[in-house]
Amino acid sequence: MSSIAFSSGATPSPITETESGQVQGITQEGINIYRGIPFAEPPLGPLRWRAPQPKTPWSGIYQATEFSHDCMQKPFPSDAAPLGTEPNEDCLGLNVWAPKSRTEKPLPVMVWIYGGGFVNGGSSTPIYDGQAFAQNDIIVVSFNYRVGRFGFFAHPALSAEPHGDEPLGNYGFMDQIAALKWVKNNIHQFGGDANNITLVGESAGGFSIHTLLTSPLSQGLFQRAIIQSGGGRIGMNQRLIDKMNDQGVPSAEQIGENFAKRFNIQGQDALEALRQLSAEKVTSGLNMNSMGDPTYSGPMLDGKLVVKQPQDYYVKGERLSVPLMMGTTDFEIGFAGPVDSMSDALEPFAELEVDQKKIAKAYADNGVTKPQDVAQRIASDALMVEPTRYALRVADEHNQTVYGYRFAYVTESEKEAWPGAFHATDIPYAFNTVATRYGEKLSSEDQAMADLVHQYWVNFIKYGNPNGDDLPTWQPYDGQQDNLMWFSNQGAKESVMRTDPWNERLDYIKLLQPQP
Repeated sequence: MSSIAFSSGATPSPITETESGQVQGITQEGINIYRGIPFAEPPLGPLRWRAPQPKTPWSGIYQATEFSHDCMQKPFPSDAAPLGTEPNEDCLGLNVWAPKSRTEKPLPVMVWIYGGGFVNGGSSTPIYDGQAFAQNDIIVVSFNYRVGRFGFFAHPALSAEPHGDEPLGNYGFMDQIAALKWVKNNIHQFGGDANNITLVGESAGGFSIHTLLTSPLSQGLFQRAIIQSGGGRIGMNQRLIDKMNDQGVPSAEQIGENFAKRFNIQGQDALEALRQLSAEKVTSGLNMNSMGDPTYSGPMLDGKLVVKQPQDYYVKGERLSVPLMMGTTDFEIGFAGPVDSMSDALEPFAELEVDQKKIAKAYADNGVTKPQDVAQRIASDALMVEPTRYALRVADEHNQTVYGYRFAYVTESEKEAWPGAFHATDIPYAFNTVATRYGEKLSSEDQAMADLVHQYWVNFIKYGNPNGDDLPTWQPYDGQQDNLMWFSNQGAKESVMRTDPWNERLDYIKLLQPQP
């Protein structure tokens, strides 16, 4: 665990009761901060690749002053939100920020779910500090969930092990649900309203929210959601747990067997041998650079927790049961290989009866003309942008309150280096941690944008509506208009509602998507 350097004005927080025992954190700048509260037993030894088990109550007062270890992984060197702890398999802790001054009425709760492609990420990074939200009378909770092969793994020996009604495979999602149940059962002790919980997640965290919206095992655990760059059609994997799918994708069990064979593990003692592997061997260098490793399954359709893809529910108007806010950045993540020509860039459309010149023109109309840039935008549009538009449209079609946005602001110090706002760069603006992220390079315009974005997030978490005094009006999304709040690269004063100028190119991307 990491030692946190607190200001000289920090004092011990009030002692707070939880279901597992008493906890004490610190109070700093009017905020009670609790770090590293265990919400489940450490997933070690025989609990590796098991659903999170209830935490054994402790005696005395648990000193919640340090983050728990982030979950075991090989850190991603260029992560915009680097970890603040040394990763470890013993990692199932959560953090709470709560105003010191209690109000008669319980406060709304925000629960943050980090991204990282389900192979990286953790709650310890200073970019995810909940102080600014807590200063706006919101209780903030963040937590760790298992990633990589610790979070998403299947093997025939695991499936054969007696486990009662526990799901299999998606242990990271199980951790998320366990953390949400902890919030539901304990947050009132910190001054929070257990019936006013908003999930906020980015990238894999956003994909996770789509899973939590649609899973039979997480219904009723939250009341609103903000999804930042989280898709909206399918999860990050269509793999079945125990058999090949219709597209010929091997089962997660087969992937697990292939991993075990790396270490000559097979036969009746396979599970015991797998659980005896060191954490480093289980990780085997897996991170965002190598997440395509053929011995890593990723999230899967397990039949209990993940039953169908989100779009398979949404198309019927199911599970769109809470007010939503969702959007993307304007230079999203995508995984395009190198191309030499425009015809190479447009190869995904080769088998479709569409005029490729019109597709190229649609991208050119948005200022994207070079073949490699077009290939990259096609990849990111297919992964993030069009699925988000799909989720916005279907939510509106089924009369759910939903707000859409596109984040296009690039910090002043990086405007010449980046053609747009890259994936995840909206996070410090939402948290209003831009001073931490950019330090001396922070400009007044950067801070103004953070103040604007953060206030919209605060208002939505409190009221289910981002609008407020002295803010540009943010209209609900209308699928006939495709109207988005556009956080402009020109700054906060130029951020207004716009009809999505990418609609034509996204209409072409829609043709590439698997249909529900």
